[in-house]
Amino acid sequence: MATKKRLYRNPLILILAAFIAISTGIACSHSRQYSRNLSEAERIVDDYPDSALAILEFIDPVELTEDSLKAQYYYVLASAHDRESQIALSDSMISFADNYYRGKDLKRSIRTATLLASYKFRIGDRVSALRMLDSLLALKNVPDSLVIGPLRNRVVLWAYEGDNRARIKRLIAIDKDKDWQSQYRFWLYFSYIFYDKPDSALLIMNDLMDKAFKEGDNKLYNQYRYEKIEALMELGRYQEVLNISDTLLNLHSEDSGAPYIRLWKSLGLLNMRKHSEAATELAMADSMAKELDYESHAYFTTFATVLHTVLDYHDTGKLSLMPFARVNNPQRDNLFNEQSMRQEAARQALETENQRLIIKAKSDRQTSLLIIVILGALLISGGLVWYAFNKRHKALEVLERNEILQKLVDESKSSQDDSSVNETLRRAMLQQLGIIKMVAEMPTEQNRDMLRKISSVEKGDDSSLVNWQNVYEIIDNLYSDFYSRLHNSHGDTLTRKEEQIIVLMVAGFSTKEISVITGQTVATIYVRKSSVRKKLGVPEKEDIVDFLHRENRN
Repeated sequence: MATKKRLYRNPLILILAAFIAISTGIACSHSRQYSRNLSEAERIVDDYPDSALAILEFIDPVELTEDSLKAQYYYVLASAHDRESQIALSDSMISFADNYYRGKDLKRSIRTATLLASYKFRIGDRVSALRMLDSLLALKNVPDSLVIGPLRNRVVLWAYEGDNRARIKRLIAIDKDKDWQSQYRFWLYFSYIFYDKPDSALLIMNDLMDKAFKEGDNKLYNQYRYEKIEALMELGRYQEVLNISDTLLNLHSEDSGAPYIRLWKSLGLLNMRKHSEAATELAMADSMAKELDYESHAYFTTFATVLHTVLDYHDTGKLSLMPFARVNNPQRDNLFNEQSMRQEAARQALETENQRLIIKAKSDRQTSLLIIVILGALLISGGLVWYAFNKRHKALEVLERNEILQKLVDESKSSQDDSSVNETLRRAMLQQLGIIKMVAEMPTEQNRDMLRKISSVEKGDDSSLVNWQNVYEIIDNLYSDFYSRLHNSHGDTLTRKEEQIIVLMVAGFSTKEISVITGQTVATIYVRKSSVRKKLGVPEKEDIVDFLHRENRN
């Protein structure tokens, strides 16, 4: 117990423990705050992606030392960008989240894989993206709620490549969200158009138009009317195409949709063999398209060029690929440039992440160096405090020893007039003990004075040392051969110092007095007492001396 108390009183250990506790507490506090912020951002990212991004702005991913927090950060960031149809350099790090959640969290694993497929698609790696989504859709025993996300992406990203009708019908069956049902049927309409089912497509479009009309959504209703033109065109119902086109032109004569409406009208007239009227409508469409932005104009031109080519052939009887080359070559170059930019963006994202890791490593090294310096300062200051504390403690121990010595001297002198055998033997025993040696080893003025007092006991000589044999004889005389019986019974088990402690305990000396007499610390006396108790088999709650007396009587 004394050893433990001394350990806890060591100021160096207390300082180090406090420093470690504070550092750990700060780190844990930051992690908890980041975790709360990321959880809140994840909760709202689907409905409020801009708010989720605002929360993430206050988090530096370099400070996210835990992989779980880092994965969650990139997962939420990519989710927000995907919801806003954006792409950012940091989105390439969704691969980190995908690797982390795989096999750990089914929901997040499917969502991160879906986001990674979308990112790959946007940077031009279409084959890899398609393979990832198909592998997700092939998973067994996955809840429908988790299948909806990758299935939507599979339909949206490849809307015009391959037959999506089965996938769209599956979405209609498993997703009960009413807001999405109209969108799914709209996708199904185009799938029927592209795969020569205009009659089925027209039925779907009429249902969508009826729904929009009943809900009073005129904007959506007119959008559906415009899309209906394509189904009517495929069915050869050209007059209806002209009627809808004229109706929409009256409503949208000045907006950006007018060139496309006239384009459809021109195509309808061309199919009705009204070439001059078709050419007039096409010229009006070309004129209106000049007001479009660059990308919209390029898109318009890809369709208008076909009509121009057909009309030119009707007028001249010749066909030329040059008009198509003038349209397609810039688009091809733009596509290549866009792919290069996306690939460069991905490369820069990786470089940015590497730079962050390098900066983080440097920051960690600097932090480690700072911690080492602080620890060094703490060690030095703690050492100085410990030195001063230990010096004071030793001074107190010396003072305590002197008090005990003084008590022993006073006890001896108070019994000098007592002529009984026991008191005479006790005074002789005190002289034979190591008091003289203990004081002589610390030759202070106070100790020299103490030495003179001790020497006056029985007019002894201050050069005398402990003669333990005489002490044992005194113990035997005082306590009926106690030492002899002890040594005969347990001499092979007990050490010499343990025997000395026992005989002093029998003589009635306290633990502190025994410490002074034998020149050992109090803690050492306690340790040796415990050793004696184990060796002799003394029960924990029984006094050692009582146990030995009883043993001697038996």
